[in-house]
This record gives sequence, C-alpha cells and structure tokens, in this order.
Amino acid sequence: MNYAIVISNLIAKDEWLEAMEALFILSQKSFFLILFSAFGIYAAVILYTRLFGKRSFSKMSSFDFAMTVAVGSMIATTILSESVSFLEGAVALLVVYALQLAAAFLRRYKWFSKITDNQPTMVMDGQTLLRDNMKAVRVTEGDIRSKLREANVVRLSEIKAVIFESTGDMVVLHKNNDDAIDDWLLKDVQR
Repeated sequence: MNYAIVISNLIAKDEWLEAMEALFILSQKSFFLILFSAFGIYAAVILYTRLFGKRSFSKMSSFDFAMTVAVGSMIATTILSESVSFLEGAVALLVVYALQLAAAFLRRYKWFSKITDNQPTMVMDGQTLLRDNMKAVRVTEGDIRSKLREANVVRLSEIKAVIFESTGDMVVLHKNNDDAIDDWLLKDVQR
C-alpha cells in the first residue's frame, strides 16, 4: 500500500470538505447585513425608478441595456458584499439613474443619439431578403421566418417590409394594398 497516495487523498478530502463547509457558512451578522441591505436597496430601486421613470428598465438602446446591467450588479454587490455599505450602494445607484436621465435628455440631439442608439435596419424589402443588412445585424433567415410566423404572415406577398429595430425586436409591416410606406416611418431606417 502506498501511504503517500492515501495521505494525499485524505488531504484532498479535507480541503474538499472545508470548501463545502465554506459554501454553507452564514454568520448572524452577515445574515442581518444581507437582509437589511436587500430590503433597503430594493426600496431604493423602486424609489429611483418612480422618480426617474419607466425608461430606466426599458429595452430602448444599448445605453439602457448597460443601465439595467449596472443596476443589477450594484444591487447584488450592495446586498452580498460586506465592503460596500447600503448607503454607498444607494448613492451609486442614484448616480447611475442620474446618468441615465442625462442620456435620455441628450438623446434628443442627433450627435448623442448616434453614439448611444442602434440604428433600425430593414432586413426584408417586400419579398426580398436584404442579405448585407441581415449580416450587419446578425439576423438569419430562420430568425426572419420565425418572426413572420409570429406576425401571422401566410404568404410572402403579404410583406411590405421587415425591420430590425434598435431594441432588438423585429417588426413586420404588412401589405394591405399597393400604398407605399410613409417616408416618415422609415426616416431613421437603414435600407
């Protein structure tokens, strides 16, 4: 019998047990810090969302997506990290919400909107797939077929256009007659 292997297996087993125990250790202090931070940061998010508006969690642009990720990360860090106090987390959230509000205001200006917003892109014009545009926005034929079925399209002749919106949604414009789509509706759409 090789005692070195037996001893190394016992050491590895002890390390594994210590690691497993560490996963399930929760001191009373940590429990109450997590409990109070979770309630406090949850209340802060609700308050800030009410103050700064519903757009805080909308899927309108890449900036809004970044806002959502940042808020989630700050909530988790504030709740679970002993090195971040509730007040620090609440102030950080306030700053992110203020930045999001400033971005919503600045989005009115074309130069800022170009930086923060994705441009809607036409991926299908009538029955024609716009393959270069599909490639640019990383949409497959399967994605378009799925969206057409979802939009109750039963014949390709029913399609006026399919647009990949800045939110990541695809919109199907149906052909009810031979009228052209109003230019205003396609003003910011890349064709």
